[in-house]
Amino acid sequence: MSDTDASEVTTLLHAWHAGDQEAYRRVSAILYDELRREAARCMRRQRPGDMLQTTALVHETFMRLANASQVEWRDRTHFMAVAARAMRRVLVDLARVQQTIKRGARAAHVPLEPGLAVPGPSPVDLIAVDEAMEKLATIDQRKVRVVELRFFAGLTVEEAAQVLNVSPDTVARDWRMARTWLLRELATPPTSR
Repeated sequence: MSDTDASEVTTLLHAWHAGDQEAYRRVSAILYDELRREAARCMRRQRPGDMLQTTALVHETFMRLANASQVEWRDRTHFMAVAARAMRRVLVDLARVQQTIKRGARAAHVPLEPGLAVPGPSPVDLIAVDEAMEKLATIDQRKVRVVELRFFAGLTVEEAAQVLNVSPDTVARDWRMARTWLLRELATPPTSR
């Protein structure tokens, strides 16, 4: 995004905060593609057959953000940070609904023919990730924010540092530590947690 575009987004976010709904529509149009790319990235980690599509995730996120006019928006990066939190909530809420609908939703799914398994990245158990992030929040809230910004919003280390008002080195260190902590927490059997 060019400096001119970033400046326009900041101006529109401030106008939206002041009550200008047209500014919200314009900023949504400008940031739609960027948010859609991040939603697609998040959706690649989902289990095959999940109900939500990328476009629906973006629309649900924007619907939740439409009610956030009271937020004092600083800039595009701040908007993406808030959008990341909203996207996380949408995905976790959906995962919880699906878990209650499907019998055995947390059970391991084993293919009948091992040779028929499709290789690829393992889906992320968003409920387990969310529970682990909530536990991490009791220890270090900033590390949770770093995970939201990097994992859900796809912000760079520098952009996350700007949002959190810390150095990029601090964000990089928090990101490494949070990932290690979360991976260890997710590897622990649920009965031991």
